Amino acid sequence: MELPARSPLWLATILLLVAVELLWRLRTRRGYDGRAAMATLGLALGNIPFGLLNGTIVGGVASGAALLAPVQWPIHSPWSWAGGFLLFEFSYYWFHRASHRVGWMWATHSVHHSAGQLTLLASLRLGWTNGISLGWLFYVPMLLMGCPPLMLAALRAFDLRYQFLLHTEAIGRLGPLEWVLNTPAHHRVHHASNPAYLDRNYGGVLIIFDRLFGTFAAERADEPLRYGLAGHAPGHNPLRIAFGQWGRMLRAAARARGLRGRLAVLAGPPAAERE
Repeated sequence: MELPARSPLWLATILLLVAVELLWRLRTRRGYDGRAAMATLGLALGNIPFGLLNGTIVGGVASGAALLAPVQWPIHSPWSWAGGFLLFEFSYYWFHRASHRVGWMWATHSVHHSAGQLTLLASLRLGWTNGISLGWLFYVPMLLMGCPPLMLAALRAFDLRYQFLLHTEAIGRLGPLEWVLNTPAHHRVHHASNPAYLDRNYGGVLIIFDRLFGTFAAERADEPLRYGLAGHAPGHNPLRIAFGQWGRMLRAAARARGLRGRLAVLAGPPAAERE
């Protein structure tokens, strides 16, 4: 997940909700990891220059792909927005799933899963290397089909701001909404490192594609959630968190035999790197 915070109102909303959740965690004696919070803030600061670089890469690709589209969807049509939303959710599902199953993409996405507590602030724990991890390729088909870049950017902002609200233990289950929407309960499972929960619930706003493609899992009373990366703790150094998985992956690729072995590390499942 990435969470742009360019709007002052949205930034104020983030700060208010983070403060409210902090008070709730302290009042309910769940604790709040201050060192992890500082590491998250360090990652957020580092994302400013890296975000500019990544935005330049992705923006150039988006503009070029839009020029190749034979038609452009009318941006003022509600049907364009409805269809665009569903296509974005479908694309996001596969992007997110690949981010867990392809080593090269996991090297960036693992940063988001590195926190040992699931909090609203931890949702801002984002990788710095999105431009080179190539996840943006999953949205290029939408642009080639005629989705205006402005619409894609708006859908992405909505999707990711919605997901900010999912990173909390303060909200329980939401009844019938759990069947269609991604909820805090579903996203807690996604962040869990238990083998029973690993690599589940990839949806953004919707959970329907997880249900359709067999990657859905619900919280279980007999399996308490454990957050963080399976197999190792990344510590609290933002640089180590941001680049640690890249180092592990590249060292594993260097040890692999032949070109096929190296490609298997870079493009194959990263499970061995998480255990």
